[in-house]
Amino acid sequence: MSFSSDAKAELCRAKVDRKCCAVAESYGVLLYCNTFSPGEIRIITASDAFAARLPRLFRRAFSVGFDVLPAEGAAGKRSFLIRDREKIARIFDAFGAEPGATLAHHVNFGVIEEECDRVSFLRGAFLAGGSVTDPEKRYHLELATPHHSVSRESYSVLLELGFSARETQRGGNHLLYFKQADVIADFFTALGAPTTAMGVMTAKVDKEMRNEIMRKINCDSANADKVVAAAQEQLDAIRRIARTTGLDALSEPLRDAALLRITNPAASLADLAQLSYPKVTKSCLSHRLRKIMSLAETLED
Repeated sequence: MSFSSDAKAELCRAKVDRKCCAVAESYGVLLYCNTFSPGEIRIITASDAFAARLPRLFRRAFSVGFDVLPAEGAAGKRSFLIRDREKIARIFDAFGAEPGATLAHHVNFGVIEEECDRVSFLRGAFLAGGSVTDPEKRYHLELATPHHSVSRESYSVLLELGFSARETQRGGNHLLYFKQADVIADFFTALGAPTTAMGVMTAKVDKEMRNEIMRKINCDSANADKVVAAAQEQLDAIRRIARTTGLDALSEPLRDAALLRITNPAASLADLAQLSYPKVTKSCLSHRLRKIMSLAETLED
């Protein structure tokens, strides 16, 4: 199962005890489903949990059943159909609309006055027209409806619940979407899917940890490269002195520093300072090696 289907399965476990919430959730389903017209209602879903929930939801909301149900045991996308004019009229009436007089769908805010109803409406909208990307890959949640007015008015519903969505269009659908992990997690928490919300936040924490580890590895690697480059420059200077005047021409402190570098070509200055005898500070050793490099620059091979 995909992350999106798991999210829908969790949302479908939410109980609908109050009829007003059943009506509100059904309202979200219808305004975000495939077809909601005076002549036909068609809801297509690939979610097993949503397919099981739909008949119970419509009986609770409208006391009607579907005219056509998927075959028992059907897999993949399943279609739920109502063509009976009396059933459709009853459903439209529940939302304060008349089938013959409806030119364009709008959200009747009177149907979702209570916060529980607004939450139920958005749950239905997500179940019918929503999707969420696996947060291990990226953060993206969207609600898609063919009705422009519904999308704009759903934006207001989201705002009332504290969510500010972005808007776009794709293939004739109007989309509201989120791309922030925190917002997506809060959305699922509000709709009654805490496990899904936890999955989003866990993925975010894991990503941040991996990124931090990679940043440190890259930083350590860059530092190591600098140590190697500096050591190579020092070794080149020491070899030049050895070829020309010989290391015995150096003062004892400089000769000791040169020999220490030769015997520990990959060590950092801090490590060389620890290996020196008698002990010297990192700053002192750095000064001696810089002096060696300065001397080497004055010599000709």
